Amino acid sequence: MGFIKSEYSDGFFNVNYKNGFLPESVPLEFLPERYQPLQDILDNMPVKINSKSGYLDFPGKIFDVVSHLPNLIDQVQQEDDIKIIQALFRGYSFLASAYTLEPSFQHYRKTGKYGKANNILPEQIAQPFVEVSNMLEVYPWLDYHYAYSLGNFKKIDKKGDHTWSNLDMCVRFSGQPDEVGFIMLHVDINQHSPDLVGSVISTLHSIKNNEVSNSIKYLKKNYLTMRVMNQRRREMWKASRWNHYNDFRVFIMGVKGNEELFGEGVLYQGVWKEHKQFRGQTGAQDDIIPMEDIFSGVIKHYPKNELTKYLLDLRKYRPKCIQSFFLDLEKSVEIIDKDGISGILNKNKNSKALCYLLGILEEIYHFRNGHWQFVQKYIMANTKYPKATGGTPIISWLPNQIKAVMKEMRHIIKIIGDLNLSIANKEFNLYKKIKLSLNKKEKLLEEQLSLVNKKMFLAEEVFDLNKKYDLKDN
Repeated sequence: MGFIKSEYSDGFFNVNYKNGFLPESVPLEFLPERYQPLQDILDNMPVKINSKSGYLDFPGKIFDVVSHLPNLIDQVQQEDDIKIIQALFRGYSFLASAYTLEPSFQHYRKTGKYGKANNILPEQIAQPFVEVSNMLEVYPWLDYHYAYSLGNFKKIDKKGDHTWSNLDMCVRFSGQPDEVGFIMLHVDINQHSPDLVGSVISTLHSIKNNEVSNSIKYLKKNYLTMRVMNQRRREMWKASRWNHYNDFRVFIMGVKGNEELFGEGVLYQGVWKEHKQFRGQTGAQDDIIPMEDIFSGVIKHYPKNELTKYLLDLRKYRPKCIQSFFLDLEKSVEIIDKDGISGILNKNKNSKALCYLLGILEEIYHFRNGHWQFVQKYIMANTKYPKATGGTPIISWLPNQIKAVMKEMRHIIKIIGDLNLSIANKEFNLYKKIKLSLNKKEKLLEEQLSLVNKKMFLAEEVFDLNKKYDLKDN
C-alpha cells in the first residue's frame, strides 16, 4: 500500500485513465464450444426469449434441465485465459441464482411475495463455480463486476459507444427490455469513469507536487464528469420502467442478509459440508461513489453503525485490483493531509479548488438522492419485502450516506467562508448556489425519514417530497 499508481490490473479490469472501471475490452459474448452444455442452458433460461417462454417461465423446469448438465470441472481447471474464466464465472453465477431463486420467483408470481429459495447447489454447478471463483479470487455468487453488470455487456453497433441503448446483456434472467436497460445503464454511466479515475489520480499527484493550477484543473474535470454521470444516471427512468423491476429483481438477491429466503445459507454440494452465505450484487458495489467518497472526504463522516460496516464489507466483493486501488487511494489522501484534500487546499488558501470540491460533493449528493428516489419508486412502491438485493434495510442505508455527504458539504462551505477570499465569478457562483440549497436538502431528508419511520407509509408520499423541494430526479 502506497501513493496512488497510474493503473491497477487483474488482466480483465485495469483501473486507469484509459479504462476507468470498465473491462480492458468487451467481454466474451459466448463461452467456447467446449462449454456448449452450459451455454445452451444460459441461452434458453430467461423467462421470455423474444416473447417465447424460456426455462424459468415453467415451474421446476430449471431443476430438470440442470439434472442433465455434465460436471465440467475438469475442463474448467485447465483454463488460463482470463476472459474465458470471467465468462465462466458469469455463466455459473447466473445459473446458480436461477437454480436457487426460481421457487421464490414462482411464488412471487402467484402471491406477490417472495417465497423460499432452494438452498442446495448440485455438484455440476457448485464445483466448477467455486473453481472459477477461486481463480478470480471472488466469492461464488452473482456479483456486480464480473457477472451481472460490467462483465455482461455486448455492443449492438460494434463501432458505437457504451450508451445503454447500444448495449445488450450476454446473459439474462427475465429476457425483458427493462432488465437490459436497468443493468446496461450502469455500464453507460461507467463509460465516463476513465475521466473520473484519471482526474482523481491526477489531482492527488498535482496536490502532492504543489501544482496549484493543475489541482484546480483536475478537480474541475472531476466535477464536470460527475455532472455528466448524473445526467446519464437519470436515464434510468427511461431505460427501465420502475413497475417492471420485480420481473427480475428476485434473481439478483444475495444470500447473506436474506435469511427469509435462504434460511441458514446455500449448500455447495461436493465443495463444503456447511451452508455458505454471500452477499448479492447491488448498485452499492459500483465503484464511482465509493471512490468519490474517499477522494472528497465524505468517508470521514460515515457513522459508526451496521450500515457502514456493510458498505466497507462490500469492498471484499470487488475485484482484487479495485480493492488495491481503494486502499492506495485512502493512503494517498491521508499522506496529503490528515484532514484529507480539503485540509491541504485550506492551508494553501486554494479557494477555487475548494469550490470545485464542493461541486463534487453536490454531485455526489444528487447521485445518492437520485438513487434514493429509485429505491422509493422501484422497490418501496413495488414490494413490501424490506431488504435490498445486497441484504440491507432499504429505508435506511442510503439516507445513512446522504447525511454523510451533507456533513462534508457543511464543512467545506465553512472553510470557504472563513477564507473570505476573492473568488472568480464562476467558482463563487457555484459555491453560493450550493450554500443556499443545503438547508433545503437537509429538510427534505428530515421529512422523508419522518414518513418512512411511521408504521404505515406510502412510498409515493416519500417520493413526492422531492418535487415539493424542487429536487425531483426525473
